[in-house]
Amino acid sequence: MLPGAIAAVRQLHAAGLVLVVVTNQPDVARGTQTREGVEAIHNYLRADLPMLEVLACFHDAGDDCACRKPKPGLVLEAMKRWRLDPRRSFLVGDRWSDVLAGQAAGCRAILVETPYSGRMHCQPDHCVRNLAEATEWILIQKRGELA
Repeated sequence: MLPGAIAAVRQLHAAGLVLVVVTNQPDVARGTQTREGVEAIHNYLRADLPMLEVLACFHDAGDDCACRKPKPGLVLEAMKRWRLDPRRSFLVGDRWSDVLAGQAAGCRAILVETPYSGRMHCQPDHCVRNLAEATEWILIQKRGELA
């Protein structure tokens, strides 16, 4: 886990936010990782962190599925499954495809900028350096909704 990530996730949970992970895992389709291996990592994370679910797309880019980000399929599935209001939801990701998927689903999208994030391919609602900064911005937005 990246520094500060565990504390940030716990802070979001303590603030009453529903936490669901939506992830692309193309290494399964590419044969460099097994689905069982990826699911073991997800189970480990769920056991240690207060998240409800991890939804994963195991397809590769050329498979043209509806669940692989930048398409919003898994984000929409999470919203339906957990009865989430997209206008009150946030998607935090470290790639342009995360931002596009979140925005296509009606969420506010926060980009954690990295050398591989592809910032030039998207217009995030907010950019941050890490999950702790994303958490701070989300909590400010939530307080504004309550005012």
